[in-house]
Amino acid sequence: MKVTENTTYRMLQTNLDRITNRLEDLRIQGSTGIKLNNPSDDPASIRPVLTTRTQLRTTERYLETMGVSLDKMQATDGHLEHVENILQRAKEIGINAINEANNVQDLGVLADEVSFLKEELLDSANGMVDGKFIFAGYQENTVPFVENTAYSDAAYDPADSTTWPIFYQGDGHPTQLEITPGEYMEVNLTGNELFMGINNTAVQAGGPTDVTAYSSDPGGTDVFSALQRLEDAIRSGNVNDPALAGGGIEQGLDNIDIAADQNRRLRSQLGNRARRVESAMTNQENVSNDLEQILSRYQDADAIETFNEIIKQETAFQAALNITAKVSDISILNYL
Repeated sequence: MKVTENTTYRMLQTNLDRITNRLEDLRIQGSTGIKLNNPSDDPASIRPVLTTRTQLRTTERYLETMGVSLDKMQATDGHLEHVENILQRAKEIGINAINEANNVQDLGVLADEVSFLKEELLDSANGMVDGKFIFAGYQENTVPFVENTAYSDAAYDPADSTTWPIFYQGDGHPTQLEITPGEYMEVNLTGNELFMGINNTAVQAGGPTDVTAYSSDPGGTDVFSALQRLEDAIRSGNVNDPALAGGGIEQGLDNIDIAADQNRRLRSQLGNRARRVESAMTNQENVSNDLEQILSRYQDADAIETFNEIIKQETAFQAALNITAKVSDISILNYL
């Protein structure tokens, strides 16, 4: 086969282009640290890389959701601690009020303090995180607790929530969080359960605002009623007569103890759930690290190997340029 000068030049140009393209790819790898920048770089690695990236995004979504929920749970625990302190102080006031040395003015001062505690409790019950009410269930844009302006001590009925001092406007649907594929967990407390001693099933059956359908959960109590009744008993000086105002201070103290146990029980449940979320986050972080290692094995470039390969290609490129230059100087005159 006859080889012409044009054929030689084309072959030289082809080699220069090949070396140039390879050198450019290596420089991109060196600057990005990734050896898989195009599907053609390693077609066999495309599928595992895309699958791993999808799993990483899913893991990141789980971690983000759990992080936000854990923050809310910690904020909720802060409110529950405040409730604990309120009930502890109310109990101290009730014990002081039993002292026979108290006169009407002293009892009035103590009752006023219980009234202020009730307002503090209402503030905590209407607590917000990120502009959302944390004890309102799904109705997180609705103020969950409002005062019953028609409340009277004489009409109070512990079995009828329409006679209680505070109404609940939220619902009985706690937020469910998927912490691992297929595993859901409640990450908040509903106000009806925490503050009113009403189970979620009763609230769900009655609708989000139909308080007439509510029934008190056996063993639970309405915390607002406990404080209100204690205030009424102290203000009237009723120590132990259930037929008089507030049902008596002694009964009020018993109700405060029930309310405190209710708060501690639900706070403990929330703490257990928070611990489970933390455990799930740790597990997802470990999964994420494993996936990062898998992804790195497929797409990350070895810095030293890439640098050495760049040096080799630059040397080959320089040699190819020198040979091309020498061949370009040859003409027919060299053979005359």
